Amino acid sequence: MRLFGKAAPTRATDPGDIALHARDVRFDWAEIPLHWMTAEPIASHVMNSLNLLLPEGERSFLTTFGEALPFVRDQKLREDMLGFIGQESMHAETHAGSHDMLLTANGIDPRPFLRQAEYLFRKTVGPRQSTRTRAGRQQLVDRLGVIASLEHFFAFLGDWVLNSELERFDADPRMLDLYRWHGAEEVEHRNVAHDVAEYFGVGYFRRGALMLLVFPSFLVLLVRGTKYLVLRDPSLPDLGYPRLLMRIFGAMRRGALPGVPALLISALSTFRPGYSPESVGSTAQAVAYLAQSPAARAAS
Repeated sequence: MRLFGKAAPTRATDPGDIALHARDVRFDWAEIPLHWMTAEPIASHVMNSLNLLLPEGERSFLTTFGEALPFVRDQKLREDMLGFIGQESMHAETHAGSHDMLLTANGIDPRPFLRQAEYLFRKTVGPRQSTRTRAGRQQLVDRLGVIASLEHFFAFLGDWVLNSELERFDADPRMLDLYRWHGAEEVEHRNVAHDVAEYFGVGYFRRGALMLLVFPSFLVLLVRGTKYLVLRDPSLPDLGYPRLLMRIFGAMRRGALPGVPALLISALSTFRPGYSPESVGSTAQAVAYLAQSPAARAAS
């Protein structure tokens, strides 16, 4: 596999335990095309849909981890959670900052869909009852389990984008760097949400039940966002869901998006007894990319 035209670092070189920290990044969004993968407009909108969902989702993660932190007595886990919070905060603000330059600048108002995403995440992952009550604490555990399930997929997608060759589709290098920087940090902190969920007692059956809820919901939300963007894109016809899905499957076959079999296998892997996200991606590869990310270097 290749990164920015260079061979990806070997997965065999494990840097061992690393301290998580937020990295300052600086992106130049000027004149990024709406179809930032020129040869794959539908795949571009699938990724743009993810770009819309990430800020509110990650802000909900921050709120939930902030509620959970006072209950954590394990010092190493606390440090990992703080590192996770710092990275996710940077992800949320960076993706939110790209909305105006990528969508609004190209004539698409993202606010109606953003309001839907905000409502959904605040209802599923946001606070509902005080954690001083037993019911509130159990809701907190469920929310941590949902985050662990979502973080599994974000690590999977991070590993995929690090190893994909989206340059073949004439992808804008700045958008590639956005997703690869974010994806590399998702791989780097892939164990944290799982470890937190385990610490709070999200066991095998609860984890499985939550994955059965999260996996289809995640895919439906991505397709819903893609439909929203395609409908408002003056250069594309209103495809309707059946034809849109066929276009998405076509992009998957060409390698512009991760395929359904890979997504399904990834989801099913969480049902293995003793599952750990450690096998999702390579820390060495992630750290190596982060060391040479153009956005990270521009901010240094």
